[in-house]
Amino acid sequence: MILPNYILRCLCLILILVFVAFTANPGEKDTTDFSKNGALFLEQYCFSCHAGDQPAAELSLDSYTDNHSLIKDREVWDRVLDMVETTQMPPEDNEQPSLEESEAFVAHIEAIFEHADRTAKPDPGRVTVRRLNRVEYKNTVRDLLGADFNPTENFPADDVGHGFDNIGDVLTMSPLLMERYLEAAEAIVSRVIVLDPLPPSRSYRNGKILDPLHDDVPDERYRLLDPTATEPWKSGPFTTGADNFNIAPDAEIIYYASLYAETESDTPVEVVLFIQGDELEHVTPPEQLARLVGVDPTADNNIKVLKAFEITARSPEKNQTIKFFITGIPNIENVGIAMLKPKEGEPDAKLQVRLLWSKGPLETRPNSHFEILACTPDIPQTEQTREVLTRLLRRGYRRPPTENEVEQLAEFVASVQADGTSWEASIQAAIKVILCSPKFLFRLELDDRPQTPEAYPIDEFQLASRLSYFLWSSMPDDALLELAEKKQLTVNLESQVKRMLADPKASELGSNFGSQWLQIQRLATVAPDLEKFPYFTGGLRLAMQKETELFVGSIFREDRSLLDLIDADYTFLNQPIASHYGIVDTQGNWRNHKNPVPGGERIRGRSFRRVKLQGTSRGGILSHASVLTVTSNPTRTSPVKRGRWVLEQILGTPPPPPPPDVPELEEEGEIAHGTTLRERLEQHRADPACANCHAKMDPIGFALENFNAIGAFRWKDGELDIDTTAELPDGTVLQHGIVDLRQVILDRKQQFARCLTEKLLTYALGRGLEYYDRPTVERIVAQLEAQDYRSSVLITEIVKSDPFRLRRGTESK
Repeated sequence: MILPNYILRCLCLILILVFVAFTANPGEKDTTDFSKNGALFLEQYCFSCHAGDQPAAELSLDSYTDNHSLIKDREVWDRVLDMVETTQMPPEDNEQPSLEESEAFVAHIEAIFEHADRTAKPDPGRVTVRRLNRVEYKNTVRDLLGADFNPTENFPADDVGHGFDNIGDVLTMSPLLMERYLEAAEAIVSRVIVLDPLPPSRSYRNGKILDPLHDDVPDERYRLLDPTATEPWKSGPFTTGADNFNIAPDAEIIYYASLYAETESDTPVEVVLFIQGDELEHVTPPEQLARLVGVDPTADNNIKVLKAFEITARSPEKNQTIKFFITGIPNIENVGIAMLKPKEGEPDAKLQVRLLWSKGPLETRPNSHFEILACTPDIPQTEQTREVLTRLLRRGYRRPPTENEVEQLAEFVASVQADGTSWEASIQAAIKVILCSPKFLFRLELDDRPQTPEAYPIDEFQLASRLSYFLWSSMPDDALLELAEKKQLTVNLESQVKRMLADPKASELGSNFGSQWLQIQRLATVAPDLEKFPYFTGGLRLAMQKETELFVGSIFREDRSLLDLIDADYTFLNQPIASHYGIVDTQGNWRNHKNPVPGGERIRGRSFRRVKLQGTSRGGILSHASVLTVTSNPTRTSPVKRGRWVLEQILGTPPPPPPPDVPELEEEGEIAHGTTLRERLEQHRADPACANCHAKMDPIGFALENFNAIGAFRWKDGELDIDTTAELPDGTVLQHGIVDLRQVILDRKQQFARCLTEKLLTYALGRGLEYYDRPTVERIVAQLEAQDYRSSVLITEIVKSDPFRLRRGTESK
């Protein structure tokens, strides 16, 4: 049968298309509908385990039916693609796809995501109205009112979402918390504005406690000062002691002494009151000090004579009080009294000193009192009230207050005053109203277009709050508010980021973000076995956390490479943790070092200092005792926990939760069949349900086995040598423990940068990331790669990003 030409031409065309379809490169991008292509792969190779009511690893893939369902769960599908690409799924005992099928499936899913990223309109998402968490509340009250204490100690703990305690969806308001806010407001106003100041007085009535101390000083009302005696504790001078007299540089103090003289002469006996201090200015010259009994004028006395007095009293019943008004003299460390040597021809005299005492500081009201109440003098008090309230509301609400808000609060102050309350107390009452207002307690971002689906910029004051709570965990300062008022903040974002990172308040990035990202806030509750680790003290616990906070903070403050978080040549130590590490000085030398580096300052005390790390196993957060302790069990290390922590917090590839029916690893070695922890874990991995995840986690944990359960370095576990060799699923062999593990992470620096970007963006936005945030993350990672992974690039790109600067209405797009 001969077919017509047009039919032959059609058949040839069909054959060509079929040939092209079967011979096309399976790695080429395919943007066809998932329901017509990718779903067939799942049905054939995945649904046997990952479908139905009880899917393996709690992952049900039969709910993904079209492109949109995939795009919404981008994180899940990143893990799925990783498992397929590394041939970890399907399991070995299941039907296996060919290499071409797997490659085509992966290419198809990636094409769907790439197409979505390329064509989607920017979606900044929406942030739930956020309550100030405990840290933010404490810092905001400090910066608003100058409170010098922590008013949140009795607050309930904040809930955590997506790893952080500043997530709007979980920051609820309970009746208990509202009660705590009321109590805190009462405590705050009573300390920042003091209504009835009473100057304190301090006396040293028993001469036995005056310096120089001596056991032979009689315990009597008066202490004898005898200039003829050879012992200093008798001849004087007498002082209050450096540990007993500490005053602020600008304090006003009245210093008194009560005494009388013993002498046969009617000539007045001369004494002086003096002060001492290593950094005193304008000390008394040696030629004048030569007249003081018991003072060597050639020695470095650092004495400043205040005034000479004539003592005419001759009996305890009629003792004499002398005094001197001290004001504005900084660096006073000690106060004392001395006799002047008698003039030629005059008889010797003795003094009986009853007490030395001081009254002051005369001004006990804190600086916050004057700063809060500062107003223009010589205007009506009602205008002064409005001036004070306008300033408080502007800063407390983080925006200019409306006329109605100011007027209502001013009327409230007037009503309190009408009941006979002082103006200062009425302002206290107004501050309590502000502190309990939702406009203070919540970060409200008022929206004039709540139903608009299109993205548009938040206003400048909202941007100022987002920026300050991101970098400082506190309210915007006046510089930010002034730029917002001029509508100049957006165009000055980069310069403001630079300024804010240089401010000490930016330490919150290390202490607040850093501790939550690395999960070391759990140090507060970990309980290592004190029989096995008796040197785990409260001081060491605090030092562990502080080291990591200071280290992470330094990365941002010094604009260092983010890769230094993994491998740095320095850290911050005090004596407790330096001893824990075996490091003795700031050059990183350790005990019994055969070739110490000269010039290192010994690490003593509880103050932290920067320490170089020379030839030690330390360097980067992986070797911090804080991280190693919170990823261990009370009695031993946990390679599983440590490996999981690295996958979750460093590489951004968390394994799924373990199946509910898998038993815990037995704690004691004699219970299990294996001898070592490694052997017990190998038996645990024999369960097929555990094998895939443990193949990722355990090798990472083994690389950290040289560190015990509280982060101290070791070569042996009991009598057994530590074996840190391991092999990752991709065939990478870790021969040298943490050294090789650091290098593996540095080789995957883009993956680490993406993980850190996602963590910091989550913290900055106060919400979990969604599929539509993926383009933002990828753009930031690309900028980091192009600019040597500088920390300032990460922060600047976040604050310039659409999710940070824009918003949209509630209508779905």
